[in-house]
Amino acid sequence: MTAAQRFLDARDFLLRHRTDYERAYREFTWPQLDAFNWALDYFDAMARGNDNPALWIVDAATGNSLKLSFAQMSERSSRIANHLRSIGVARGDRVLLMLPNRVELWDAMLAAIKLGAVVLPATTQLSASDVRDRVEVGAPKFAIVDAAEMAKFEALDAPLTKIAVGHAEAKEGWLDFADGYEASPHFTPDGITHATDPLLLYFTSGTTSKPKLVQHTHQSYPAGSLSTMYWVGLRPGDVHWNISSPGWAKHAWSCFFAPWNAQSCVFVSQYTRFDAKETLDTLTRHGITTMCAPPTVWRMLVQEPLASYAVKLREIVGAGEPLNPEIIERVRNAWGVTIRDGFGQTETTCLIANSPGQPVVPGSMGRPMPGYRIELVDHDGHPADEGEITLPLATSTPLGLMTGYANNREATAHVMRDGRYRTSDVAVRRPDGYFIYIGRADDVFKSSDYRLSPFELESVLIEHEAIAEAAVVPSPDALRLAVPKAFIALRHGFEFGPELAKSVFRFSREKLAPYKRIRRIEVIELPKTISGKIRRVELRRREIERGETPARAAGEFWEEDFPELR
Repeated sequence: MTAAQRFLDARDFLLRHRTDYERAYREFTWPQLDAFNWALDYFDAMARGNDNPALWIVDAATGNSLKLSFAQMSERSSRIANHLRSIGVARGDRVLLMLPNRVELWDAMLAAIKLGAVVLPATTQLSASDVRDRVEVGAPKFAIVDAAEMAKFEALDAPLTKIAVGHAEAKEGWLDFADGYEASPHFTPDGITHATDPLLLYFTSGTTSKPKLVQHTHQSYPAGSLSTMYWVGLRPGDVHWNISSPGWAKHAWSCFFAPWNAQSCVFVSQYTRFDAKETLDTLTRHGITTMCAPPTVWRMLVQEPLASYAVKLREIVGAGEPLNPEIIERVRNAWGVTIRDGFGQTETTCLIANSPGQPVVPGSMGRPMPGYRIELVDHDGHPADEGEITLPLATSTPLGLMTGYANNREATAHVMRDGRYRTSDVAVRRPDGYFIYIGRADDVFKSSDYRLSPFELESVLIEHEAIAEAAVVPSPDALRLAVPKAFIALRHGFEFGPELAKSVFRFSREKLAPYKRIRRIEVIELPKTISGKIRRVELRRREIERGETPARAAGEFWEEDFPELR
């Protein structure tokens, strides 16, 4: 049996048992792959003569759309692969890919896989200095760049072959990506691709430290994304919309591998600024059947009258950060469909999730996905019902796990120590096998000897009508060691002052146990990574530097400022 057939057998098993979690988890095994090139052995074979839609891109401003079949995507990417080979791209060469959601991104990704090149995805939100850092660390030989981002590469000294996408006029020092569509549509590989060969190098988002370079292979994301496919509940013929920016792992999860593993159509809406009403109109106008979006998007969508939109959604999921129960309930009341939470990392595919057809426990991120064994360990590395989420590696390594950090051996050794991969995320396992997310190990803190989860407190705070986002960190306190302090961003139309602060403190007292109550509040522009995640590490550092008897920041309020609340 070929590796491609073993891959298909594993895929088909999960499709057959998409709503039978117990059997899927009990009986699924990762396919054993040796020589395997997902784009050649699976995609091209599946796409041969296949006129079903594979990619559907709609311009939100003009309404113009481009819909391409699997057969067309196979041919387009073969042309690009031949062209890239003609300009020197060889097996193992690193290619920086910096494109927005345009068709050339999918053409280039497929082409690179066919060539055996190593792709370094990068978001277009990077600054020129960010680009310089990534080129220095990642050491790519080639860069495929959107024309709007070309200036960020002009000052680089690195020996880099630069290829522009969408540039109408020739520019010195740049090749034109469009020339590739004139190349031959018949591609022949120059040799065997081993499943363990490197394929992707992703920079982590850097919420707690400088980004690391996560290395994935020709099996860890292409085949490892079977767990993500199962979580989303994708089926052949689905129209799947994942609201995600290119350059981050989630884009590969749900805009590339998971939907195409299921032979679903990847839907993309091109817009300059997210608009909740336009998003809802798009859902109904184009008949989207499955959708994935981060919590920030869901919080915006529920501000609209959801029930007035006749969506055709069968499955909806959320990822990036855990969703709070109130958002899930509001969507369910409007559409009769439950948002199912999922958890994973750049270093993995989907690890834990609420899968289709299963009871969704409020506040839970679900159960382990097929192919993953999850253990919680305490600070001493012993199994526990509350502790760090880990993957035991003693018997076998799950297919969706990275090989390590390509630029940091010490970091690799640290997260792979003691026969486990350690996620640095903390959770609680319920007796029924469901997991409750607590937070990043670095974020959980003690106050008066109680361990507090910032995520739990933040989930309550954002239910307040005035609060758009919140980040809770420990603030030094001489009596309690630390107290929960909330840095918040307000919704439009609200102004921060004593009355609003009092309202938030009162809300906290009504919703939280006494030892969990928010004791201090400050409104600031929350520091974030390029991917949009809040950098709590900066906020914690800021509070630590203030000491145990901190001076009030301008506009900061403490609970004791309002004795009438006692």
